[in-house]
Amino acid sequence: MTGIAYAMGAGGAGGGAAPGGDMNFIFVMVAIFAIFYFLLIRPQQKKQKETKAMLDNLAHGDMVITAGGLHGKITAITDQIVTLEIADKVKVKVSRSHISGVTQKATA
Repeated sequence: MTGIAYAMGAGGAGGGAAPGGDMNFIFVMVAIFAIFYFLLIRPQQKKQKETKAMLDNLAHGDMVITAGGLHGKITAITDQIVTLEIADKVKVKVSRSHISGVTQKATA
């Protein structure tokens, strides 16, 4: 019978939650959010900002690489389309957002 009384909270142990338990939970949640922010969210935002700046600064004559792995020289550029020369007299049009990086800036 004592097992039933203990399970019901009459066994001498306090039936309530530990004092400050809610504050500990809030502290842990804030700490987890801070970790996610500094390890995941902030670096991703920084990378997106760098990529946008790189795409905005594309110029005629730059050597670039596409997301598909094509290397070429920019021969024409518009708001959305970049024309690349990948070989002599071989030009392809790619979306500006598919440019992965600039391998060599055009010389002035």
